[in-house]
Amino acid sequence: MKWLLWFLLLATSISCQSDNKYSDQRLIMVEDQIIKRGIEDQRVLDVMKAVERHKFVPEKYTESAYKDGPLPIGHGQTISQPFIVAFMTENLKLDASHKVLEIGTGSGYQAAVLSELCEHVYTIEIVDELAKESSVRLKKLGFDNVTVRSGDGYKGWTEEAPFDRIMVTAAPEEIPDILVEQLAEGGIMVLPVGKQFGIQYLWVLTKERSGSIKKEKILPVRFVPMVTK
Repeated sequence: MKWLLWFLLLATSISCQSDNKYSDQRLIMVEDQIIKRGIEDQRVLDVMKAVERHKFVPEKYTESAYKDGPLPIGHGQTISQPFIVAFMTENLKLDASHKVLEIGTGSGYQAAVLSELCEHVYTIEIVDELAKESSVRLKKLGFDNVTVRSGDGYKGWTEEAPFDRIMVTAAPEEIPDILVEQLAEGGIMVLPVGKQFGIQYLWVLTKERSGSIKKEKILPVRFVPMVTK
């Protein structure tokens, strides 16, 4: 019995040390990679400090989870650089009433960040295995206001449209018209656009109340290509 108690205390101690280590790494990540690059929305900063990025990467990359760069998550996909996650999130200008569509679930990290700032996230992943894995992961971690679908992001999510906000985390060569159609009046879409081995830019689209579209090119980026079935 004493040995069992000792083992449980040791396991708890190791777990707490690990949690503290990653918590400290998140604080450093936010300070050095995000705040210093101009992200000012305190809600976004708080969420980036809270969401445990190391739980959204393959185990062999856990120790690199808070470094300044993207990481592979399998199937030719990546988890985006922390700054890009924060930058795209800030540019969506989210509030708690928003319904959000994300194209490109990946490991679920960006969806988790969005879910802390809006009412519900609907997210589509074209790689079936990633969709299944991220759905299980998000539920296990308590992100209950995220719905994951395996499917073609180019088609959007017609039955749940319109969306107050849309984020695309893979780069189409042209802005998909159907996603613009599924954006609510007054809504904002953030997405990278460009060829895989060419120049890509991050764009912010705003659908005016009149239905007209305002487009702004804001940052050179590098994303995996958005593919279709």
